[in-house]
Amino acid sequence: MTAARRGATHSVDLVLLTQRDGTLAVLVQSGAGKGVALPWSTPRSADALVQSARQLARSAAGAEPGWLEQLSAFGGDERHPAGAAVSVAFVGVIGAAAARATKGAQWMAVDGAAGFAPRQSAMLAAAISAIRARLDHSPIAFKLLPATFTLSDLQAMYELLLGRRLHKASFRRSLQAAYLVEPTDEWRSEGRGRPAQLYRYAPRKRRTSRRGVRFELLAG
Repeated sequence: MTAARRGATHSVDLVLLTQRDGTLAVLVQSGAGKGVALPWSTPRSADALVQSARQLARSAAGAEPGWLEQLSAFGGDERHPAGAAVSVAFVGVIGAAAARATKGAQWMAVDGAAGFAPRQSAMLAAAISAIRARLDHSPIAFKLLPATFTLSDLQAMYELLLGRRLHKASFRRSLQAAYLVEPTDEWRSEGRGRPAQLYRYAPRKRRTSRRGVRFELLAG
């Protein structure tokens, strides 16, 4: 978070998410009073919006997001920490291995997150909805995982982002149909059962548009 410029008319706000201890977490900083705030800045140029969002991530989390998209513009009567008339929100994700929190920042579990100014509270809700809407065609889940992972790891990440459980066999059939992953020669022991094969994100190039993971085919 940076100090608001005098007379600032707009802000850039960042909803940055990661996985911590099996939960979805959002990066926050100290807000007004006892509240918290999403990282924000007041750039001088509209052309610097994306750069500002990336800089916010570097400043507060120590690294750039693995995936970042512009979410929407927010304004109206909803209060913002900077007092900006309009805020352009971005949503991004960062892998747990790269996710840190610099001085004054912390990761807060999304479930039960509170204390935001009204406009930023609306941004967080919109960001979660946007991620769930984009999951079937964007590599969001993969950007939260290490370079190699088991299919169980991948399913657990999809479940975390979707907020619901998926049927194992249906998920794997749909994943195979989407041509998104390929097996490696590595295996990982998981308790007393058989070792699990490790995979990597490797979307196959096809002449037709790539099919996404079809969540409507999966049982809850």
